[in-house]
Amino acid sequence: SRVVSKGPALCPPHNPVLSELHTLWYFLSPVCCSSRYGLALLSSYGFFVVYSLRVNLSVAMVDMLNNTHHSSINHSSSVCPAHASPTRPQHNHTASVYNWDSETQGWILGSFFYGYILTQIPGGYLAGRYGPKWLMGFGILGTVVFTLLTPVAADLGASYLIAVRVFEGIGEGVTFPAMYTMWAAWAPPLERSRLLTISYIGAQLGTVIALPVSGEICFYLDWTYVFYIFGAFGLVWFVLWALFVFNSPNTHPRISERERLYITSSLKNELSTSTHIPWGSIVTSIPLWAIVVAHFSYNWTFYTLLTLLPTYMNDILGFSIQQNGMLSALPYIGCAVLAVLSGQIADYLRESCQCPTVRVRKVASLVGMIGPAVFLVAAGYTGCNYTMAVTFLTISSSLGGVSASGFNINHLDIAPSYAGILLGITNTFATIPGMVGPVIARALTKNNTIEEWQIVFYIAATINLLGASFYTLLGQGKVQPWAVHTSYSHGD
Repeated sequence: SRVVSKGPALCPPHNPVLSELHTLWYFLSPVCCSSRYGLALLSSYGFFVVYSLRVNLSVAMVDMLNNTHHSSINHSSSVCPAHASPTRPQHNHTASVYNWDSETQGWILGSFFYGYILTQIPGGYLAGRYGPKWLMGFGILGTVVFTLLTPVAADLGASYLIAVRVFEGIGEGVTFPAMYTMWAAWAPPLERSRLLTISYIGAQLGTVIALPVSGEICFYLDWTYVFYIFGAFGLVWFVLWALFVFNSPNTHPRISERERLYITSSLKNELSTSTHIPWGSIVTSIPLWAIVVAHFSYNWTFYTLLTLLPTYMNDILGFSIQQNGMLSALPYIGCAVLAVLSGQIADYLRESCQCPTVRVRKVASLVGMIGPAVFLVAAGYTGCNYTMAVTFLTISSSLGGVSASGFNINHLDIAPSYAGILLGITNTFATIPGMVGPVIARALTKNNTIEEWQIVFYIAATINLLGASFYTLLGQGKVQPWAVHTSYSHGD
């Protein structure tokens, strides 16, 4: 019998020749015990460290404040009744507490991004010129060292803590550009969504685990141990990274020959052999600016929740430090799950259904940006219905995970040879929300009323909608002519 294609809107008719060729290569280089998937897992551990060090202060901050000093500020008629809290162990009160007002808190939480923005573009350039392995390794190691110094800096004063967080940001700023440069040499085009979502799920897991574990550490020990324990995990990662990671398949001493050939053959039509960086073409590229706008918009919502969700859980919903960490992690569990699922689906659509890359990226971006905007606004209208508030916040962040297969990896589609530099450019702009978002949010929520938080959520949702619209209009999915001598794309 003959099957007649009805021509679905998303995907054109299946191309069996391309699919069979890729399947042949795929089985010649299996996933199990492969070097490329080993890199994905170890880089995932690295991003786990990166994000656990980034968010642990958000939970620790709740315990670092002098609650007696802030009691008159943190409880207004609009704040929900506090939940019953279990009795704390007596030794939990040994750590210092500080009289920081909401504005100071905003600057402390946002200071990380003032360092983070400085090393985005330099990180992409240095990774391309000197190799990404040691740049990423020493970047995270530096962040670990300054994390271990956090308790000392806090005792010295808010300005010292802000300085330490800035230096942490400088170290972490090179990580994403370096990893994108690494994937430009390691990720076969039709496995990009799979490999990158596995790699970057570590960021979600770092958030998922760091938030509740930080709450438990604060509860049973004190807030200083949050930085010591997660810092130790970072030191272990650095040793593993130094021993088992290499810049490219050609420099890896233990990779199988068939996997090396599979990777290098799949990338031969996409990588530029020129050492010249076409800066003029890069900064005037419309598809790149579409990613910039989408990245900036998405991060406004993401960083608002990442840095202030524990504060919202404490000041508005009335959860204890122990309950706070666990509930604050829920949104990122869903985000991690949907990020991986979307990666599998995206590559299935591109490989098996021959869907155009640009359509897959745009649909993933729309779902991953409009969905979170809708449910974030809805969360602001749940009042003191704790179940609905946590449910809507969880759905909002979960849907955001779909964007991992959208604009988030589009850099590798349009210019794989310069993906690290492109990521550095887009992440520079996308870091601005992390710098100003917490400051603006805390300035708008001085009285900690539900109405004030509704304004914060509306701002984030509106920016998300604008970014999704801009990317849908101007995004592209094929290798740009300036990025390679012979333009070639998958599914475009």
